[in-house]
Amino acid sequence: MTPPERPFRLGLTGSIGMGKSTTAAMFAEAGVPVWDADAAVHRLYAPGGAAVPAIAALHPEAVKDGAVDRAALKDWIAQDATALGQIERAVHPLVAADREAFLAAASDKPLVLLDIPLLFETGADAQMDATLVVSAPPEVQRARVLARPGMTEAQFELILSRQMPDADKRARATWVIETIGLEATRAAVRDLTRTIRARHA
Repeated sequence: MTPPERPFRLGLTGSIGMGKSTTAAMFAEAGVPVWDADAAVHRLYAPGGAAVPAIAALHPEAVKDGAVDRAALKDWIAQDATALGQIERAVHPLVAADREAFLAAASDKPLVLLDIPLLFETGADAQMDATLVVSAPPEVQRARVLARPGMTEAQFELILSRQMPDADKRARATWVIETIGLEATRAAVRDLTRTIRARHA
């Protein structure tokens, strides 16, 4: 059997508090290369990052000590209704380039995981071979999020209002993993990894 020309692309997403980062780490433990969209943005905003000059050109006050200052970006977005669109137009192509570089580096692997918080909202699911949603009951989600330092009920509700409802994500997903317990989640990750590798060997 000829090997696939490129890795099987599994897109991972899940609402806040559903265990997405923990699940992504379990895929990495299972030997699956993982690309993290949030981590890519952090790299781009760090000193020397490709987004720093792009943001500086749009709003110089948002760059401090050679890096993008996220607090200053938030202030700008709060004050200017056009700011978010300008930032997205500048940063999204850079994030896409970072993802393509990751895929090129992992071109000999059978499976890669792309951890994208707004996978469905941005239409990135169209570039995946399959999608995985991590989920947990609402009361578990709420308890996890409110246990985070500085998190309030109001902040939690605002974040939820900006995300696609969990039920909608589950309905659109190829696979769903419930993240109630760590060992059960780890077993589900191992099983899914084996299934995909076996199908696309």
